[in-house]
Amino acid sequence: MRFWLLDTIRSYEPNVSLTAIKNVALSEEYLADHFPEFPVLPGVFMLEAATQAGAWLLRLSENFAHSIISLKEARNVKYADFVQPGQTLEVTVAMVKKDDRLATLKMEGHVNGGQALSGRIVLERYNLADTDPLRQPIDDLLIKHFRRMETFMHPSRPAAAANVG
Repeated sequence: MRFWLLDTIRSYEPNVSLTAIKNVALSEEYLADHFPEFPVLPGVFMLEAATQAGAWLLRLSENFAHSIISLKEARNVKYADFVQPGQTLEVTVAMVKKDDRLATLKMEGHVNGGQALSGRIVLERYNLADTDPLRQPIDDLLIKHFRRMETFMHPSRPAAAANVG
């Protein structure tokens, strides 16, 4: 993941919802091109922030059971407002349905109390070892990495310190 878009997890309810914060700073490299005279967080990055929030909801709810969580589908995505440097995007994802491999989540993004993003996303989750058992060490490294990142993303969660491996 080249762009780590979330700064912190504000709230979390297992298998129900997660709210995360993205603070937009003028120093973020992509703002130089989007747009030079009117820098704003690109819509695709708002969608990516929601995807990352959904991935954290799944990781935390399932005790890091999967090394790979990726966006499979985005539905009815609407952008209603710009997010400029100095503003905070608050992203909330809520579980709609979940099976063994796919999870559908409702997403919303707010800035200054107004809606900036809405829609649904479908996330796919799996382990590399599901198709090739020799890839289990890669799964283990990825899961260890995300467990370590939890201490930064959600430092108030009591189990965070215990999960670092």
